[in-house]
Amino acid sequence: MTVRIVRKQVEKSAETRRRIMEATVRLLLRQGYSRLTTSAISKEAEVSRGAMTHHYDSKEDVVIAAIEYQLKQSIETTRKYVDQNADRDLSVDDIIDYLWRLMADGLFYMTLEYLPEMRHNAPFKTRLVPVIQGFHSSLNEIWAVISRRYNADPKHAEVVLNATMCLFRGMVAQTIVRSDPEYFDELLSLWRQLLRQMFATGLEVGNSPRVTKKKKAHVS
Repeated sequence: MTVRIVRKQVEKSAETRRRIMEATVRLLLRQGYSRLTTSAISKEAEVSRGAMTHHYDSKEDVVIAAIEYQLKQSIETTRKYVDQNADRDLSVDDIIDYLWRLMADGLFYMTLEYLPEMRHNAPFKTRLVPVIQGFHSSLNEIWAVISRRYNADPKHAEVVLNATMCLFRGMVAQTIVRSDPEYFDELLSLWRQLLRQMFATGLEVGNSPRVTKKKKAHVS
C-alpha cells in the first residue's frame, strides 16, 4: 500500500512538472522572457502557486527546466523521425524540410527569448550552457546515423548539417521582420540544391579529403 501511494505521489509530481514546463514554453513563445512571471505560469498550467514554488524556486529555475524539456522533446522527435525512416533512404529534401519545420515551428523562437538573457546574466548562462551542449551532442549522434546511410564521413556530415542549422537560425530570426514565404522558399530551394551536390560528391567540405559514397543520395 505504501509503495503504491509513493508511486502515485511521484507520478503526480511528474505530471505537475510537465504541465508547468509546457505552460512555460507556451508563454515564452507567446509573450517572451521579459514579460514572463511565475504567477502567469501557474495560471497557464492550472496549478496552485504552492505547487509551483514546491517544484521551482524562481523564474530562472522553471525557465531552465522548460528549455531542457523542449530540447529533449525535439531530440526524441528527431530520433523517432530517423528511426521511422530506417527502411528507406531519407532524401536530402526530406532532411532539409524536416529540420526547417523543427526550427520554424517554435524551437528557434524559444531560443530567441533566452539568448539575450544568457548574454547579460552570467549565472543563468552558466546553468544553461550544459543543457544546450547536451542538445547539440545528441544532434551530432543523429547526424552520424544519417551520414552512415549515405556512406559519408560522419564529421563531414556533422559540419554540413550544423551549417544547415545555423542557416535556419538566421532565416527564422528574419521571419520576425519579413513575412515573405516565397523568399524563404527560394532560400530553402537553393540550400537543398547545394546539399544534393555535397552528398552526391561525398560531402567534400573545405579542404577535407573527399569521401566517395557507394551509392548516390536519393533526391526528391
